[in-house]
Amino acid sequence: MGGRLNEDDLTRLEAMLRRQWDRLRAWVGELDEAMGREPSVLPEWTVAELVAHLGRAMDALTAAVPAPDLAPLTLGEYLGTYPDRAAEIAATSRAIAEEIRSDPLGAVDAMAAAAFAHLAELRGAAGRSTGAESADIVVQARRGPILLSEMMLSRLVELVVHGDDLHRSLPRTLDDPLDQEAIDLVAVTLLEVLTDRGGWDLEVYDPLAWIRLATGRVPFGMDTVSAALRTRWTSDSLPDLGARLPLL
Repeated sequence: MGGRLNEDDLTRLEAMLRRQWDRLRAWVGELDEAMGREPSVLPEWTVAELVAHLGRAMDALTAAVPAPDLAPLTLGEYLGTYPDRAAEIAATSRAIAEEIRSDPLGAVDAMAAAAFAHLAELRGAAGRSTGAESADIVVQARRGPILLSEMMLSRLVELVVHGDDLHRSLPRTLDDPLDQEAIDLVAVTLLEVLTDRGGWDLEVYDPLAWIRLATGRVPFGMDTVSAALRTRWTSDSLPDLGARLPLL
């Protein structure tokens, strides 16, 4: 999804982001303090810290401001800032979880509402721009300048990846919290990040298996790679991706 998008593309992406948020939030439902203290599937992260991190992820939209004079990072470059800041991200999420402990879901709901309201303002700013590519603008986000479309896409990555973490952490019998269209788009996006860095010609075989592999949720191995990806041409063999994974 690289490059500037037209108005219809941005509208569909925004709708997908909203749909994934609403679905995940409805799935989480209520969260009492005891459940929040439960360990999540992420080592050293509690469920409450994961929920707080989702609020922080959406709040990143609220922090973004138009920056038309800056050259944007690619989505791969933007996501590539995550690994070196893993300790900072974890510490911030824990601090937020403690701050909102009395009403974690109310606080996260407020963050998401503010994020979508600000996104509407950014979309309006894009519409007031001049030129044929006015539907998409560069914004200054916390981790650098990025196209608004790719900032939205990075938030979708957060919701899908951590929505899956919550799905595997909470004893829910309800439907899957992930939107299939969102899963597919995030899987293709992460594959584009990989192939942009290595130049391989690969396809996603199992979207969720690939997302978990790309984000370090399952250990790397040729069996896990072959379960998630395939080469475009059957005569080719899968490359050794050990030095490239996880992506984030």
